[in-house]
Amino acid sequence: MTDHHTASPVIFGEVLFDCFPNGDERLGGAPFNVAWHLQAFGCAPTFISRVGTDDLGNTIKSAMQSWDMNCSALQMDTELPSGRVDVSIADDGEPSYTICHPVAYDRIHADGLPDMQAPAILYHGSLALRSATSRAALQALKDKYQAPVFVDVNLRAPWWQKHEVLDLIATADWVKLNQDELEALGDTRGSFAERTRQWIDQYDLKGVILTMGANGARIITRTECLVASPPTVKNPIDPVGAGDAFSAVFILGLLRNWELIQTLVRAQDFAAKIVEQRGAIAMDRQLYKDVLHTWGKTRPHNTP
Repeated sequence: MTDHHTASPVIFGEVLFDCFPNGDERLGGAPFNVAWHLQAFGCAPTFISRVGTDDLGNTIKSAMQSWDMNCSALQMDTELPSGRVDVSIADDGEPSYTICHPVAYDRIHADGLPDMQAPAILYHGSLALRSATSRAALQALKDKYQAPVFVDVNLRAPWWQKHEVLDLIATADWVKLNQDELEALGDTRGSFAERTRQWIDQYDLKGVILTMGANGARIITRTECLVASPPTVKNPIDPVGAGDAFSAVFILGLLRNWELIQTLVRAQDFAAKIVEQRGAIAMDRQLYKDVLHTWGKTRPHNTP
């Protein structure tokens, strides 16, 4: 069994720029955001992706280097551009996305994967797997290392097919998704707990994390249904990346053997902090230090 306190997480998938209506451009992409947060929390993730040899690609690599992230698995593409998403914010505050295609992260190559220690956990989303090349690279990674898998479902029309996403869920240990995604992928009959437990039984999952916006989040396992209400967001700026912040802290909790309810509460709290800023990642290292300091005061009994 891998020692989760020495092995690092591996994060696979897209990195891109979220481009806002006011001309603001922010680094993003769910896997990149998760890797960024985990780096700041001291987990030293290996981030596997691909960028173009263009200005955006250079900016991405420079940002990773400035954040002391491992760039050894960041592949460079001389033909396709780096990822880009145009973000618009509706009157109700919810973001919508226009996602460019094809881009470099659609062509993550299996032969460009690094040699590394078996990961403590393998995280991936679903967007970067819209292409056969990147899907093959992920499968090669899974075949080689047999690590626990955390799937973060991100359904972005028109870039997903139900059977393909369910195939990904079938190989997972943990699955995170929101209410709309559960409706799109699962049986619409019964309670949330009943529907997610069908998946747990069918796919032999350890658990499902269901995010419910203003109604908080819940973790459903074979034996528990844990619920946490979201904290009050004092000054909401934009919701982009809140789910990724949640995912990062949930993974951190798995790596640190936190109790699930404490992991859920902490993930909600950190997601709320990201909603209070523009963009999906924080450039302020002090934010992460302050969060870790606060958590250290409420350390669970089984945390090393």
